[in-house]
Amino acid sequence: MTKVKSVRVDKLLGSMGYGSRTEIARLGKVGGIVLDGVDLTDVSKRIAVTADLTERMLIDGRPLDPPAGLVLILNKPLGMTCSHKEDGALVYDVLPERWRRRDPAISTIGRLDKETSGLLLLTDDGDLLHRVISPKRHVAKVYRATLARPLVGTEGPLFEAGGLVLEGEDKPLAPASLEVISPTEARLTVTEGRYHMVRRMFAAVGNHVEALHRERVGGLALPDDLAPGEWRLATQGEIDSLFV
Repeated sequence: MTKVKSVRVDKLLGSMGYGSRTEIARLGKVGGIVLDGVDLTDVSKRIAVTADLTERMLIDGRPLDPPAGLVLILNKPLGMTCSHKEDGALVYDVLPERWRRRDPAISTIGRLDKETSGLLLLTDDGDLLHRVISPKRHVAKVYRATLARPLVGTEGPLFEAGGLVLEGEDKPLAPASLEVISPTEARLTVTEGRYHMVRRMFAAVGNHVEALHRERVGGLALPDDLAPGEWRLATQGEIDSLFV
């Protein structure tokens, strides 16, 4: 049987970005923390962090945020950077502001560059993050690329054979599969996560990627109901599908 973790209310809420211990104590005193319909004024009280806590606890009248272990699915729009510190629009800007103060911190699982859209996962679960990006796991990533010039027909066999060496590197790429959608569109499945990998692969065969969209990671496809810039929590089934 899994042991249920218990923690002080002020420590729990502080780790979730709701404020300092002093701020949380003040919130409790004015009735801003409610557990099971009762005001929780003593924030030094220890409570069990159970799966249903988000349904049982209200903070300022709103359901408690998910505790540590969350996984988010984001439809990343163009123009956003997968960074905590760079200038301009960041993927973290679409999340609640207090989530930037969570500990453990929320990070992207891998990155999509500023000009790439599509499926992006974020989590505060370091073990899961490393499982997904580990080269040993061979988790597939599927991209749809729009190209500047028509495919010539030799790209698929070259990518699938493995052994292609990108400019500036000496380690050959692992095999990747190419599905032709139209003369200037292709779906590429890779199992590595090198810097600007898909763009550089097409550059190596004399083409240029004009638009790039990630459709899938492992067995998880970008949900149809997520518009660009929208996100939601992943279900356990969706998390499990990453490794299918």
